[in-house]
Amino acid sequence: MGKKSRVKTQKSGSGASAVVSPKEMMNLISELLQKCSSTAPSAGKEWEEYIQIRGLVEKIRKKQKGLSVVFEGSREDYFSDLMSWAQESGASCDGFTVTDFGTEGYGLRATRDIKAEELFLWIPRKMLMTVESAQYSVLGPLYSQDRILQAMGNVTLALHLLCERADPASSWLPYIRSLPQEYDTPLYYQQDEVQQLLGTQAVQDVLSQYKNTARQYAYFYKLVQTHPAASKLALKDSFTFDDYRWAVSSVMTRQNQIPTEDGSRVTLALIPLWDMCNHTNVLITTGYNLEDDRCECVALQDYKENEQIYIFYGTRSNAEFVIHNGFFFQDNAHDRVKIKLGVSKSERLYAMKAEVLARAGIPASCVFALHCNEPPISAQLLAFLRVFCMTEEELKDYLLGDRAINKIFTLGNSEFPVSWDNEIKLWTFLETRAALLLKTYKTTSEEDRSMLEKPDLSVHSRVAIQLRLAEKQILEKASASGRAKRLHFQKKLEEGASLPRYEESDIALLENTDADAKLPIILHKLEEVEEGQEIQVEEHSHLLNGEKVVYGMEANGEPVQVETKAKVSKDVQSALDSNGSSTQKGQRDVAERTEENPKENGE
Repeated sequence: MGKKSRVKTQKSGSGASAVVSPKEMMNLISELLQKCSSTAPSAGKEWEEYIQIRGLVEKIRKKQKGLSVVFEGSREDYFSDLMSWAQESGASCDGFTVTDFGTEGYGLRATRDIKAEELFLWIPRKMLMTVESAQYSVLGPLYSQDRILQAMGNVTLALHLLCERADPASSWLPYIRSLPQEYDTPLYYQQDEVQQLLGTQAVQDVLSQYKNTARQYAYFYKLVQTHPAASKLALKDSFTFDDYRWAVSSVMTRQNQIPTEDGSRVTLALIPLWDMCNHTNVLITTGYNLEDDRCECVALQDYKENEQIYIFYGTRSNAEFVIHNGFFFQDNAHDRVKIKLGVSKSERLYAMKAEVLARAGIPASCVFALHCNEPPISAQLLAFLRVFCMTEEELKDYLLGDRAINKIFTLGNSEFPVSWDNEIKLWTFLETRAALLLKTYKTTSEEDRSMLEKPDLSVHSRVAIQLRLAEKQILEKASASGRAKRLHFQKKLEEGASLPRYEESDIALLENTDADAKLPIILHKLEEVEEGQEIQVEEHSHLLNGEKVVYGMEANGEPVQVETKAKVSKDVQSALDSNGSSTQKGQRDVAERTEENPKENGE
């Protein structure tokens, strides 16, 4: 079972290219770094830039052909070693086994009946690959001197993974050998498959992901070849783009946030065995037990013997699943599309609108989300649209009128309209905006459905078209919902219905209800983020000091504790900004996983 050789370098006679001089390779790498570090292209030129970057990457890949480090045999040859290593390390292994579930890929199959809420899986810290273990590894000297690694745990984990993969004596080899050899993230898409995403809300993130990965690779290739602290790294002799793409995808689809040993902060980790679980719609059931120093997972439902055991990856949209996990989830109850809105600074009432929004804790320019279910908009978006559509008199009332401060709490509550005219305006705006967004797609929903019926469609093209269609369906529902609401409030206006009035006693209702649209705006910070940041809604449940808390990663990469859900920044890949410095705009999957997608579905 793959025992002959732990690791090898591909050198098939027909596959390996002619020897490339270090100078020639460094010139290509420098060209790639310069191209990826240039200023952002003008609107509409992103695809052209992507083609240019991809062309350079393909030149590098061609010259590196046959040099990537791979393991002998197939992935499944090493599952028995993974289970044996886990058992020897103190993990629980008696209730499940790794099984191939066809289109869902590998997952965990129950080998006995498991009851809901039963603790069936735990993984001790010594099995985890973390940023801390990287610091004490062969990567440590370089980590201590490079500010990018120090600032970006996800990149540190990727290089840590590559260094350990190249070490025949690494204690993590049973885990590393069990990982997929390739992934279905867009980093692995062919150019024509990426092209299927043009016009979608997700394409910008896909193109940015590729650019950021290429920039990171070029930066670290030069660093590994030139920095004295990297002289002992195995990567110095063989560090291909394919190697880095594999490591980045492994981390992106699996990383999670756990507390440090003393519980004072959080760190990033790869959690062996647990990350084999596939995703379904339920609740987070994984936490970290600091007392026993281990990751623990309880069953989210009753499982009969031979049934697949699932976990919940978090409230991700299908765009996030596709971009960061490599699969499309058909029945995603949390699917949504981004919509960028802002009050024009040239508008006469800009200052007044910006002030009302500021009092509600909402920026004047913001990325919101349209949801797949009803209502299609959150409390924050409802509040924004109400202010966006206010007249001067209505703005004055919310700034200077009786109980103006308290009335801010009603902005996101569907039961307390500003006026019937205001409701008509905002729902008309939503109806029209969604309809206009639908017109930007090059294909119709009917054409997409027809394409999906083609039997020769590649897996990646199918996923891209599924995502494209899902976006359109959300926009279609939002437009239809806007129309229905507009007609409803037009009827109210025509009937001369009395406008519901906010009373101070209503504050209890606003704070205690479960309905999204009734939450006070200031307390309801879900997915909306200021322009220039990334949109992300994720849940991270950890058992810290005996108490369940929820963690998220803000745009600066710092852990924050919030009341219900955490927003995290977006792309595991967005590492280096245009001048080569670190930006934490990206520790996206940075942890989303204590039940945030441990693995790429289908892998």
